Amino acid sequence: MVQEIGWTKSVLIHQIESEAYERYLLNQTNFNKALEEKYRYQANLAVKDSYNFDFLELGEEYDERKLELGLINNLRSFLLEMGGDLSFIGNQYKLNVDGDEFVIDLLLYHRRLKSLIAIELKTTDFIPEYAGKMQFYLSVLDDKVHSHGSFK
Repeated sequence: MVQEIGWTKSVLIHQIESEAYERYLLNQTNFNKALEEKYRYQANLAVKDSYNFDFLELGEEYDERKLELGLINNLRSFLLEMGGDLSFIGNQYKLNVDGDEFVIDLLLYHRRLKSLIAIELKTTDFIPEYAGKMQFYLSVLDDKVHSHGSFK
């Protein structure tokens, strides 16, 4: 199995130490029966609600900038925790739309799904405006990548 999914020894050790299998068992869904194969992995990622970011050692109180810097400084552990098929594109990724500048906290690329993953870090409770902001970012990214064929 490890060879099938391309894990290195260090990835396997990380998965064992972070109790990934136990967390996997807690996040069981019916996606294998209900969805086409090409959507299953993405659907599982979308509903994953348990990540282990103990490697950040942030303590009880921290702001979004401290969280971002912790993730950047521990990039390898962060990408492994997020699933291992990711590449880091950048942090504070700037988008220019009609002369206005917008900033995505973290931008990743999922190699297997061949899709961008925008991450907006928040340390507060969710409010509906966050979803609208994220949809805007994704629309702009989709337009930039599909219209221009590359990142601008």
